[in-house]
Amino acid sequence: MENLIATQSPEHTAQLGAFRAEVIINSPGRVNLIGEHTDYNNGFVMPTAIDKTIQFHLKKNGTTSQCRINSLNYNTSYTYDLHKATTDDAEWTHYIIGVTEEIKKLGKTLAGFDCMMYSNLPMGAGISSSAALECGLAKGLNELFDLGLTDLEIIKLSQMAEHNYVGTKCGIMDQFASVMSKENHVIQLDCESLDYKLLPFAIEPYKLLLLNTNVSHSLSTSEYNVRRAECEAGVSLLQKWYPEISSLRDVTLEQLQKHQDAFEPVVFKRCEYVLEENQRVEAAAKALKEENLEEFGKLMYGSHEGLQHKYEVSCKELDFLTDFSKNHDAVLGCRMMGGGFGGCTINLIHEDEILAYIEAAEKAYRKEFNIKLTAFTAMPANGGKRIQ
Repeated sequence: MENLIATQSPEHTAQLGAFRAEVIINSPGRVNLIGEHTDYNNGFVMPTAIDKTIQFHLKKNGTTSQCRINSLNYNTSYTYDLHKATTDDAEWTHYIIGVTEEIKKLGKTLAGFDCMMYSNLPMGAGISSSAALECGLAKGLNELFDLGLTDLEIIKLSQMAEHNYVGTKCGIMDQFASVMSKENHVIQLDCESLDYKLLPFAIEPYKLLLLNTNVSHSLSTSEYNVRRAECEAGVSLLQKWYPEISSLRDVTLEQLQKHQDAFEPVVFKRCEYVLEENQRVEAAAKALKEENLEEFGKLMYGSHEGLQHKYEVSCKELDFLTDFSKNHDAVLGCRMMGGGFGGCTINLIHEDEILAYIEAAEKAYRKEFNIKLTAFTAMPANGGKRIQ
């Protein structure tokens, strides 16, 4: 996929030019190399923003409270009053409402604005278009109205917008990566303290290839919140013996295994996966620093196995693509990425074999599921920034 400007049609380019924006923001999606479903357990993750973005063109419209949002990709618009915001309309509008409401909760004053959005983020691919939407709008409004919000405030209010107005109790990883990333680096993030390290991502001649299953099973949203509740149930049980703990981050594998008999088997599996995944993130950081890509790839496969069998958020399409990759020497590692039940696999693959591998994977996937596979490369990019 080409960059954002190149993918705009002449009509869209003309519309954006005629709009005469005061502020333009590029807000990226993200990939997560390893550390899935650990962020809301205060664990470790390794995400980065990518070179696929939503672009926001914003200007004040001279009203006190009328807001007009136009999505060029979907030829749809939404108008609402800052003083009478509701979540009665389409789900994508809940993100918009959530951001402006959370900004208001911080005591900041907004006025009427117009916004045009253009995206080259593949929807439903597990690369967090939602965080790109939240953080990009928040950053744009911060610049447009000179609100003085810090990057961390933008990250946190965007997370709360998703909690309170969309209903997904997400961790902070997606928003953090969308804002704080640096080109050619990945983030090793501690989701408890928000301490982070920027690790150089020196993987040449390998690249990141995302294969989109183009499926999104209906369990994706409901089961996300179920998994979070299961982990919280595990913490509550462990507090009988370890009252000082407040999340799975505070628990060791030895402590968990010592009390396995007291757990429902499903809850035990969920907790065990999280603790093992935290260990994989730390091992992956070590492998990157040592430029040991073979070890990094093995850890990716280990992550998928845990997500498939212990956390149970994969699906047959994701498992098929992961298993398919194991028969190709050009792929060092592969795993499902994102919340699960659809979306993408992320593959660490030699750049010389990408086209041939895509062709082989497309053919095998269509034969197995009669679904068209789509593919795109994604490399670490800067977090959201103002470009005008």
